Amino acid sequence: MKRRKFVYIVGLATASGGLAIACNPNQTPTDTAESPSGQATPATAASGVLEKELVIYSGRNEKLIGELIKQFEQQTNAKVQVRYGDTAELASAILEEGANSPADVFFAQDASALGAMQKANRVVELPTSLLNQVDSTYRSPEGRWVGITGRVRTVDYNSKSVQPSELPSSIFGFTEPKWKGKIGWAPTNGSFQSFVTALRVAEGEDKARQWLEGIKANNAKVYPNNTAIVEALSRGEIGVGFVNHYYLERIKQDNPQVPVEHHFTDDVGSLVNVAGVAILNSAKHPNIAQKFVEFMLNENAQNYFANQTFEYPLTSAVAPKGKLKSLQEIKKQTQKIDLSNLSDLETTLKLMQQVQVI
Repeated sequence: MKRRKFVYIVGLATASGGLAIACNPNQTPTDTAESPSGQATPATAASGVLEKELVIYSGRNEKLIGELIKQFEQQTNAKVQVRYGDTAELASAILEEGANSPADVFFAQDASALGAMQKANRVVELPTSLLNQVDSTYRSPEGRWVGITGRVRTVDYNSKSVQPSELPSSIFGFTEPKWKGKIGWAPTNGSFQSFVTALRVAEGEDKARQWLEGIKANNAKVYPNNTAIVEALSRGEIGVGFVNHYYLERIKQDNPQVPVEHHFTDDVGSLVNVAGVAILNSAKHPNIAQKFVEFMLNENAQNYFANQTFEYPLTSAVAPKGKLKSLQEIKKQTQKIDLSNLSDLETTLKLMQQVQVI
């Protein structure tokens, strides 16, 4: 299983404190320099020379960011090489490659992989001019990665069979018997597993176990992904489903009358996870890598994400599209955890195996 390979390698890296990577014997003294904070950074970053090549390892699908990559190439006259793939697989590759990794930038689908890179000491501190464009909730407290877009966990519901007044304010309310046979979920989905990790971090292992057991006892129907859940909701096959918010927004572009709506809980059930970027401390093209981060946070790119992928923009200059709660409103009620701490997927997978939901 790809994600198991990832957490295994991350476990090795963090157990050694990242030293096996940071002290790679193939790394020459000219590869890195020390920043004032002591964090290793590419030495050439101080030169200010904008390189004409950039290598990105992207867990984001080409359909989601390919157009922006082309715009960046046109703007900078740079040649960008992108290795697309599963976020967990790419994180594993970076850790295995160590200082020899050709990647300059890691564009991750979720914060857990970025947190793992940070714990393995593989990413550099970003300039405050970039970090300050995003609320501190959606970036590394150590400044080692920054969110580009937000994805909110929602409980979507069929508006013909479920009334808003019936929906509980807490994700734990769905363990009540009244929801038996009415729930859809995707336990093998990466975003769901990140949510369970957040549930463990926010509420503790025992409560996370109780929630999984409660949903299982309610005979939740298993689907392969978020899209299948929203489609099942539209058919009335289930009453509620645990998904990321943008799947419904995409479906509504083609079918505005689909009888499905969002419900936001007042707890971690409406976790805001992020897709974000980090610059590797082995980057060969650090200046243009920094320029790429800047580009992804500019108004044009943030508008692109709002209107084309229906994610939450993370800079204040751009508002999300659709009838969505603001991030400020969601944050007040749900976001009490450091997203970097979602890197412990191994414990989550063990818990889900013990409860026999995967």
